[in-house]
Parts: sequence; structure tokens; C-alpha cells
Amino acid sequence: MRVLFAAAEVDPFAKVGGLGDVAAALPQRLREMGHDVHVVAPYHNVTRERVLASTLRRELPVAFLGTLHTVNIVTVEGRGGVPVDLLYDGHFFGREAVYGEPDDLLRYQFFCRSILAMLTEDGWTPDILHINDWHTASLAFALRDLAWTNPGLRGIASVFTIHNLRYRGPDAFNDFLAQAIYYSDMITTVSAAYAREILTPEFGEGLEQLLGLRQDALVGIINGLDDDLFNPQTDGHIKAQYDAASIDRRSQNTAALRAELGFPPSGGPLAGMVTRLTEQKGIDIVIQAAPELAAAGAQLVVLGDGDASLERDFLRLQAEFPAHVRLAARFDERLAQRIYAGVDVFLMPSRYEPCGLGQLIAMRYGAVPIGRRTGGLSDTIVDLQEHPGSATGFLFDDFSVIALMSTFERALAAFREHDVWVRLQRNGMNHDYSWRASALRYVEVYVSALRSRGVLPHN
Repeated sequence: MRVLFAAAEVDPFAKVGGLGDVAAALPQRLREMGHDVHVVAPYHNVTRERVLASTLRRELPVAFLGTLHTVNIVTVEGRGGVPVDLLYDGHFFGREAVYGEPDDLLRYQFFCRSILAMLTEDGWTPDILHINDWHTASLAFALRDLAWTNPGLRGIASVFTIHNLRYRGPDAFNDFLAQAIYYSDMITTVSAAYAREILTPEFGEGLEQLLGLRQDALVGIINGLDDDLFNPQTDGHIKAQYDAASIDRRSQNTAALRAELGFPPSGGPLAGMVTRLTEQKGIDIVIQAAPELAAAGAQLVVLGDGDASLERDFLRLQAEFPAHVRLAARFDERLAQRIYAGVDVFLMPSRYEPCGLGQLIAMRYGAVPIGRRTGGLSDTIVDLQEHPGSATGFLFDDFSVIALMSTFERALAAFREHDVWVRLQRNGMNHDYSWRASALRYVEVYVSALRSRGVLPHN
């Protein structure tokens, strides 16, 4: 099967959030399964050296807003040898910023126009056009509209993945995400629970009725984890490498992380968050709970940036509780690895969480997650009280400081029972959340999309 995966970002050429991880890891796994997969993304100036080093270049004329633009397409090698076409024109793309520019709507419409030009003029025609979030959402309608006059497009099926329904684009009057929900052959989102949640007014962002019309074409597939990249046995950024059988070595990472952060030694748990500082992630209730966490003997490290007022609140707490609270207000992948490998407890008290990778990485590294029962958190964290033998962490329902602290107290009691805690850690480390199983589910979705186009027989 030939698949063209279109995304605004792809690691390692540009990565802002989880989309960049998915755009790198899912195509890699599909290629390993024998499928012919290409990725197309805009060129962002953060990877200028990689682009300049490439010798695979071509030009493509693209008509946009009455002007003929020349788009340069540079093909580079992505993860696992996947070909990645990076598009730039010297005006809309080739900048440092992936998102947040005043002309983002035009930039990504131009990106979509360029992809359509590739589909109509290049020799390689995919079976599946896999589009992601609002940046490429308009391609779902465009593909069907152009197919009337371009027979070469009629056999291409579209699959649209919603990574976060709240992010609809910079202009409420140009809601391409709603178009994609209506026109795509299949729709996926990033966990089974989130697929159910977005059919409700609480999580549907006003699109729950439209999604209800397409409910039969909507599938939730949990994002996978790159278990080669996130591997405590081989991670060169941590002090002591380990696996589930040698988990006692993990305590060296905890001690090293405490020393790095300037925390004094403690018999209490070290808790951590690697996150954007937004209220979606439950940062506000963590701030409210921080004094109680300190009183319980816990220490807390938070890595991430975002909302300036939340950052100020954390810095105030750090000054008030210097032995218990640290904020690293930045994006730092190496420190993130050390946090996953060193903290005892990983906090994800999200208001909503379509999938979440933090809890998956934490479990891979033997950190025990505490999460709110929403979206991908409810699909991936197994609560100790509900399933003692197979548990990997702790879940709570109400979005409140009381619910968070009540659940933390349960975790604290388990932390004091060495055998119980080690069982939680090993259960999490031994669970397979790799992309292998998720990639198989995507292939099933691709087949369903092709059948809906009449390309494959329904039997």
C-alpha cells in the first residue's frame, strides 16, 4: 500500500508537540511492515543544515491567490529511512516558527495547495492520503472536488486524524477541521476513550453532532511509543541504564536527578511533570496542591513552558518551598529523559487528554503515573485499586485538588510498600505500548477507507 502522510511537523526536522512524533514513528513502522510510505511537511528553518546537505531537489509550480509560486521540494531521509519531502518557497515557509505566525492560515493553505500539485504532477500516486489536524484538513474536500476533473485522484482515499479537537485553526470562519470530518473517508483520533468523548457536548467543541453523523467512520487508535528512542536500557542521557529485571539500578537516577535539581535527599517520593504550562494539563490544580504535596514529604519537578501566569505561580512556590518545588521553564529533551528515569511518580491530572505520551514514556522508564480518567489516560493507566495484579498506576475522576490529593495519598501508601511499588513499576515497563500494534490498526483503517471509495471489495 502506498501512503502519503501529510503533517505540519515531523521529527527530527521540526517538532513542537506529539504530532511531530507521530509523523516520524508511524510512517517508520508502516515502512517496516512493507508499505511504501512518504511524508510531506513544510520546511522550517530549524533544520537548515539537513536541508542544505540534501542532493535530492526538484521544483514545482503552484498557483495560489492569483500568483504562480515556485516550490522547492527537498527530499531527506526520516526515521527508518522513510522519504520526507520538505516544501519551501522563500515566503510562506523557510521560517523558524512552525506555528504562531500572523499568516498561519495562508501558510498552511499554501502547503495544502502544494500537496495537491504534487498529487497531480508527480509520478508517485498514493493509495492513502493521511492528513492531520487543521493544517492539512482542507485536503479532504479538495481531493474529492478535484477528482471530478482529474481521474488520477479518484482512487486516493483520505484518512483524517484529529490529534486535539480544540485546535481548529486561527480563523473561526475557516474551519477546515469540520470540512475534513465531513469529507474524509475515515476519521481517526488518538485514543478509543477520546473517540467516545468527542461525541459528547463536554468534549465535542461544538462538533459533536457532525462527528455523530460520521460515527461509523470514526476510530480511536492510541498513539504508540518509539520504544527504540525511549529505552532505559540504552538511553545515553541518564546516569544508570536499567530494565525491569534490574530496576534497583533506577535509584541511581533518582539520586542524580535530586542532586541536579538541588533537592536535599528525601525518603519521600520524587514527582515530576514534563508538559506545556496550560490549564488543559491540570497545572492549576497542581499549583494549588503543591503545599500539600510538600507537607506530605514529596518533591516536585516540572519541566515545560507556556502560560506566563502559571510560570510565575510555580516560581513563587519554588521560592516558598525550595526543598520541594522546582520549575525548569524550557523545552529540554535531555532533562526530560532524566526526569522520566528519575522520578517515582509522574503527574498527568489533565482536564482532557486526547492521548498523552508522557504517561507512556513514564511507564516505559518505571515511573508510576497518576492521571485523571480522561481520553488516552484512561485507556493506558491501570488503577491499583481496580486491578491490583495488573496495575500500572492511579486514576481519579473529578477535576479537583481534593481528587488529586486523595489519589496521591493512595500512591504514597503504595510507595511505602516496596513490593507493591516494584510490581507497579514492572507492570508499566513490561506493557507494550509500541507503534507495532497501533500501526496494524491504521492499516485496517486504510483498508476501510479504500473500500469506502470502491477501490477494494467489501469482502
